[in-house]
Amino acid sequence: MTAKLRLGMVGGGQGAFIGGVHRIAARIDGEWDLVAGALSSNPERARASAAELGIAEDRAYSDFNEMARAEAAREDGIDAVAIVTPNHMHAAPAIAFLNAGINVICDKPLAATTEDAEAVAAAVKASGRHFILTHNYTGYPLTRQAREMIAAGDIGAVRVVQVEYAQDWLTEEVHNKQADWRTDPAKSGGGGAVGDIGTHAYNLACFVTGLKANALAADLTAFVEGRRLDDNVNVMLRFEGGAKGMLWASQVAVGNENALRLRVYGSKGGLEWDQETPNVLRFTPFGEPPRLLTRGGAGGTADGQANLRTPGGHPEGYLEAFATIYANAAAIIRDGSRAGAPLPGIEDGLSGMRFIAACIESSGNDSAWTRL
Repeated sequence: MTAKLRLGMVGGGQGAFIGGVHRIAARIDGEWDLVAGALSSNPERARASAAELGIAEDRAYSDFNEMARAEAAREDGIDAVAIVTPNHMHAAPAIAFLNAGINVICDKPLAATTEDAEAVAAAVKASGRHFILTHNYTGYPLTRQAREMIAAGDIGAVRVVQVEYAQDWLTEEVHNKQADWRTDPAKSGGGGAVGDIGTHAYNLACFVTGLKANALAADLTAFVEGRRLDDNVNVMLRFEGGAKGMLWASQVAVGNENALRLRVYGSKGGLEWDQETPNVLRFTPFGEPPRLLTRGGAGGTADGQANLRTPGGHPEGYLEAFATIYANAAAIIRDGSRAGAPLPGIEDGLSGMRFIAACIESSGNDSAWTRL
């Protein structure tokens, strides 16, 4: 059996949400062991969080710089670090570990500012290490199948791309650990919903279609009185090659929990996928009845079938899609190549940051068309 890779984590201590998701995802396929962490900048909380997770006391750090230096010096040092902090604390740890020669798996978006994002990109280039951005929705079997079908020409030339990501958890003023940093410009950056979930929607649209947007017109709104960052986003998109798109992201859409939906229409057919029912892909060739393609079912493509863990009819979802990112990351770290693994990386991170910046600029200029 192949030895497990050693994983470290920055952030994700007691009371954190996404850190737990990363830890579950890393364990699912048996590729990773969590062996080190700077889980909090508070030394007491860092030690307590590490103890709860079974991390040895000498590998429980309260400073990520100390952790990067110490782990790089160990014979059994970590193979990669997962960064699961708020946006403003992505860049500094990422750079520290890259400079120490350690691969990085980072939550999205890449950073809080474009300048920080560019600094991370420079560190990736200088280090030669792998950088993986956890746009986990690209890990669903059927989003990967849709990507392959579009690339194969099954729906013809892409004409229309409609993507939306609707939630309602910020419909009123909320004060908790998750809401507070997401609505604080100092921690989240200049974008609220556009950075938190809009980047997911944008990344998924580009990942599945293979298209790059070259211009957008955006309208960002903060509907909740006193909120300093947007909670609703409407964006029109122009893609290279002539396709047109619309993106809606909202955290004040009452009745929606995590409604990420993608629809792509081409000259010969259409594809539709919904994250809340992720095991079904609707494919409609023009002039024919719709076909429901299922995860693991007949008509599956190579990449759509590559990361199945259970037989067809046994649902897989969010955690498994996240686990696919970690399994693919393990594969490229083991063999040193990204070939065959459609993983989001540093370029996807930069693209997301440019999207956020362009949306903010456009919205501030009366939704004028803005180049990407």
